Amino acid sequence: MSTKPLLTAIAAACALTVPALAHSRQVTLTTQLKNYGGDGAYLAIYVTDAKGAYAGTLWVAGGKAKYYKHLADWKRLSASDANRVQGVTGASVGAGRTLKVTADLADALINAGYEIRIDAAAEDMRDSPSEIRVPLSSTQAGKPQAGKQYIQSFTYQLQ
Repeated sequence: MSTKPLLTAIAAACALTVPALAHSRQVTLTTQLKNYGGDGAYLAIYVTDAKGAYAGTLWVAGGKAKYYKHLADWKRLSASDANRVQGVTGASVGAGRTLKVTADLADALINAGYEIRIDAAAEDMRDSPSEIRVPLSSTQAGKPQAGKQYIQSFTYQLQ
């Protein structure tokens, strides 16, 4: 599954404070789930700044908004972003499956203290807020990161 959602929320939020955000690059996010033995997982992949404040949503796997409450950190941090899922949603991800998506990301966010986070949840199983937390930097790009409960590995590539 490969899509190319625009990361307009991050670009728009940061464009007000950093005028040089006209430049962006593609980031490919690859999330391999464990064979955890349950229904498809909901995932929220989002970016926070150096202080942990929400900067924007990259992708949400799982289309039923009533289940977003189980993506607790993302839901809490992104509550004031009315457009947090606009154009960046897809189906939940089955156990043992891989989610691969591509987004446009403002250059100014890379190597600037920002972090990619992933919240995960599956029906009738424990929620896993901030299952993945990885710095958004050129040195971390391409390095697999293990999750705590549902995610076998997460990697991002900067193009």
